[in-house]
Amino acid sequence: MRLLLVEDDDRVAAALSAVLGRHGFQVRHARSGHEALDALVPDGNDPYRVVLLDLGLPDRDGFEVCSRIRAASSVPVIMVTARADIRSRIHGLNLGADDYVTKPYDMGELLARIHAVARRGLTAPAAAVAEPDGPNPPRGPLEARGVVIDRERRRVSVNGRDVPLTRKEFDLLALLAQSPGVVYRREQIFSEVWRSGWEGNGRTLEVHIGSLRTKLGLPGLVEAVRGVGYRLIPEQPADGRPTGPEAAFDRPADHGEAGR
Repeated sequence: MRLLLVEDDDRVAAALSAVLGRHGFQVRHARSGHEALDALVPDGNDPYRVVLLDLGLPDRDGFEVCSRIRAASSVPVIMVTARADIRSRIHGLNLGADDYVTKPYDMGELLARIHAVARRGLTAPAAAVAEPDGPNPPRGPLEARGVVIDRERRRVSVNGRDVPLTRKEFDLLALLAQSPGVVYRREQIFSEVWRSGWEGNGRTLEVHIGSLRTKLGLPGLVEAVRGVGYRLIPEQPADGRPTGPEAAFDRPADHGEAGR
């Protein structure tokens, strides 16, 4: 997932870019409003999925930058700033920002907010298109390495072979497949799939990941990132095994139907 970070403090940007990079984001750093607007001009590369926008920029106010971004693009914008007063929050949201986060912030919360606005950015255009047979068209299937996830019919196939999954297994796979390569934190997975907190439920997640790997016949499809969470690997590793040293710390567990 490509992300544009607009931040004039190089030290802050370097630290944040390093963390985002470890979670699978491709980060471009813009140091000014002008550089940010120039970066958003289509250049043939994949579009940015999220913009993290500081307000205290050297050449122009971040509010003006947000307004100009919104006039030209629907890319989700999260304002990340030290301005904590309610007037600034309201003004930013009225200008079209999708979220507003004040410094200092919890990194886990920021990551969750980035994922949330990125998902809204993906679904909003589809919801706005009316089809002849109804106001909201079906969401298209997700595909990765021969796995096809039909979210409307809640069916999964691998190279044309149907694979029966439990409800939670399907929801877990569909979540990870939304952004291949991006790490989903355990807390976020439980919040979105189980609608509960992660604490004390780690074994449940391991069981479902292990069951997915076995049923799909692709042990390297879902990779564990030690101490963080899981991500879907969109390309087949050369040796067919999970990529990265973290995979050794996530052994498939027994494959019961927990969470059905």
